[in-house]
Amino acid sequence: MAGAATRKRAVASPVARLAAQEVLQASTPEPAERLYGVTELCREFGISARAIRFYEDKGLLRPQRVNGTRVYSPRDRVRLKLILRGKAIGSSLAEIKQYLDLYGDHGEGRVRQLQFTLERTDAAIAELEQKRAHIDATLAELRLINESVRRQLVARKG
Repeated sequence: MAGAATRKRAVASPVARLAAQEVLQASTPEPAERLYGVTELCREFGISARAIRFYEDKGLLRPQRVNGTRVYSPRDRVRLKLILRGKAIGSSLAEIKQYLDLYGDHGEGRVRQLQFTLERTDAAIAELEQKRAHIDATLAELRLINESVRRQLVARKG
């Protein structure tokens, strides 16, 4: 009887074999995570090693150490990309840190991060539109002054 049960297991259906393979693959550890050196990140983002270390000092990046050398995870790389993007749109390092910290260790704060981004971009858009309106008004005023001065010069020469 025990032999029959063994034979039945040995002749498992293709579907059962596929399911077993999927379970085995899921339990197999992933290959080592890709790591980046400071030189590689500097080259990729066009920044200096000093800038990267500055972001580390501010708590924005947390590299690992392998044999005393700083190595950066894909998460650090993405954080660096977000830091540079935030700086490009005028965010302070404090705002960038707040944004990055909202994410959490496993993305649990992604909704809060999106809400923060929405609030920040709404405010920036409103501020820039207000500045543009002020610039447009100033340009209109300067054009009126310019035209008036031109007319006065023509009248005095003529």
